[in-house]
Amino acid sequence: MAAPIGIGALEAMDRPKLLALWQELFGEPAPKMLSRTFLRRFIAFELQARRHGGLPRQVKTALAKGADQTPRTVSPALKPGGRLLREWNGVTHVVDVTGGGYVWKGQTHRSLSAIARAITGAHWSGPRFFGLTGKAGS
Repeated sequence: MAAPIGIGALEAMDRPKLLALWQELFGEPAPKMLSRTFLRRFIAFELQARRHGGLPRQVKTALAKGADQTPRTVSPALKPGGRLLREWNGVTHVVDVTGGGYVWKGQTHRSLSAIARAITGAHWSGPRFFGLTGKAGS
């Protein structure tokens, strides 16, 4: 890049100029279908990062640590026709999985968490309450 470009100059650039600048900065064409607004924001961030030395060391370290972690386990997908059972305070609660949500006591709910909250009176993760992830207390 011959002369440094000010962030304010990006606002006046049309799409072809933004695409050319992207190519110059990153050495490859911009992904297709990016709006001018997004191109400006992304290029502005890159220019600022280069001008000010990039991300702080602590942020880079935190990002590297996060990349090394194994992803959280996701609860298994529940298919329509499935049934969940949970005993709470001596009462067995039955939840049927349908295509439109979860049926408990004849009413359809959009989330397991709403059902868990109705059963316990407290905020619960629905998948956790029904034993799909981690341990559910009783």
